[in-house]
Amino acid sequence: MNPGRRDNISQPPIRLLLVDDEKGFVEVLSKRLAKRNIHATQAFSGSDGIRLLRRSDFDVAVLDLKLEDMDGIEILKIFKKMDPDMPVIMLTGHGSKKASIEGMRYGAFDYLTKPHELSELVEKINEAVHRTGEHG
Repeated sequence: MNPGRRDNISQPPIRLLLVDDEKGFVEVLSKRLAKRNIHATQAFSGSDGIRLLRRSDFDVAVLDLKLEDMDGIEILKIFKKMDPDMPVIMLTGHGSKKASIEGMRYGAFDYLTKPHELSELVEKINEAVHRTGEHG
């Protein structure tokens, strides 16, 4: 029995800010997350992510460390100034675990390496939102 599954139906969707410059990855991931009651607002650059955060409130952000226009750690610092309570999950590829640990120092909630299982990301998003009490 999965008691969390039934509760999800009555809850409003989690509002996720998804920042990654891999457009195909973001679009597929957004569709898959929508089926799990997570509404992803897509940003394909750091500056887009900052602009969207200025305009809307989010329960959680998923932020890629390597973006073309800005460094993920810099974006994390800006996000934390704009919304100190919003949890930020860092995505990292190519074994840049050191950078992810640096992100944790600057306030990231957690990090995942690419590629990762969808279930692992969904679990981290739910954990971040429910631990901080941002959702609802």
